[in-house]
Amino acid sequence: MVQQSISIIRVPFGLGAGRPGSENGPDSMMKFGLVKKLEGLGYDVRADYNIRLPEGIKSPPGSKMKHIEEVLAIAALLGEAVYESVEDGHIPLVLGGDHSIAMGSLAGLNRHYSNMGVIWVDAHSDLNTELTSPSGNMHGISLAVGLGLSHIKLKQIAEGAVPLKAENCVIIGARDLDRDEKAMIRSSGMTCYTMHEIDRLGIEKVVQEALRIAGNGTDGVHLSFDIDSVDPIEAPGTGTPVRGGLSYREAHLLLELMSESGRITSADFVEVNPLLDRNNQTSKLAVEFIGSLFGSRIL
Repeated sequence: MVQQSISIIRVPFGLGAGRPGSENGPDSMMKFGLVKKLEGLGYDVRADYNIRLPEGIKSPPGSKMKHIEEVLAIAALLGEAVYESVEDGHIPLVLGGDHSIAMGSLAGLNRHYSNMGVIWVDAHSDLNTELTSPSGNMHGISLAVGLGLSHIKLKQIAEGAVPLKAENCVIIGARDLDRDEKAMIRSSGMTCYTMHEIDRLGIEKVVQEALRIAGNGTDGVHLSFDIDSVDPIEAPGTGTPVRGGLSYREAHLLLELMSESGRITSADFVEVNPLLDRNNQTSKLAVEFIGSLFGSRIL
């Protein structure tokens, strides 16, 4: 990390997911000592933003994509908050909420950075579109929106935002991909390190390559970390768990290496679902992971 002031942006929103509960993620992470941990690492921590859905916004019945109006309204508010935060010189740390909120992060950051790289750590690729989504859940199309592959465009969320460049986007940890998502990855020019590549290459090599690709010619690198990238044995509190994920130490090392690189300029941590958790295991784990991203070390 290159700055010393963190702006925590809470987004208690879960309508983009198929199961309720991720809207409680931000408060749960705050409850288990996030601010204290970051302050202990030497950061000036601000927690001024708490993005909530305005009253009266409701999607029309019958739409294939569920809660689309609500998701776009939250994304627009989050985009503005992220933009203000980074313009003021803070590191935006966005706490979700389901992964649909990343549309707002990407749109807001895109107004500030002229050419931003993205590292998407997730069991899924979130590359479905309105045409291919089997569930209609908005959290499954957020990266497609960022890349300009959806009918929804970033410029609808934040004025002036342009699509990300696929060659600077990297997915890590994928292991549950729909047929059309696989085709999209192969044809788009982005890089995807599935769990197969992590098994073969090791997490250190994968992270080094991801940072090189996302940072190649870019002026900022955003990390979007979905807790379901981690194996559900370690992180049971999430709405779409998939076995065979990152181990406890692989996830920590990934974040430690990103911290050491100094290339990460903003981050989302999403899909922590306290309603599905066991003894708050996942919320506490997320706080640990955020600590590693911001410099916490064993020794």
